[in-house]
Amino acid sequence: MQEAYKLSILHYLAFSLLLIVSAVMLFEHKIGFSYSAVLEYYIGNEEQFISAQSAGGVLKIVLPHIFVFGLFAMVLLHFLVFTKLREKKSLLLLIYTAFGVAMLEIFSPFLIINGFEFFAYIKLFSFFALLALILYISWLLFESISYE
Repeated sequence: MQEAYKLSILHYLAFSLLLIVSAVMLFEHKIGFSYSAVLEYYIGNEEQFISAQSAGGVLKIVLPHIFVFGLFAMVLLHFLVFTKLREKKSLLLLIYTAFGVAMLEIFSPFLIINGFEFFAYIKLFSFFALLALILYISWLLFESISYE
């Protein structure tokens, strides 16, 4: 593997780590990490004067995330395809899982505001699962450039 390619992957991984840290901080600050906090954020709480999110409000948040999540996952997984792992069948499962979990993370708020409160758990699970997948894929990439 060329040195310039390794360097670009290393820098991308550094920015990915910053993205993960900032995502956790923003999620904790804005929503919170509990089932009730997620419900309060999306469906509101009259006692605490927290207004419910509208479908338009959620859409304003979701629209840029659709592009960014797709692009981020595509680039991260694209780098992974150029490693020795490209020959393994598990890579295809990893690709489908990453995009599937990202879709759950993006679209679960619509189900929450439409009365499917169980999806607050799905929102929390998909958020942490997506971060774990990003960290796992990043580790695989880092490991692949370290040993070549």
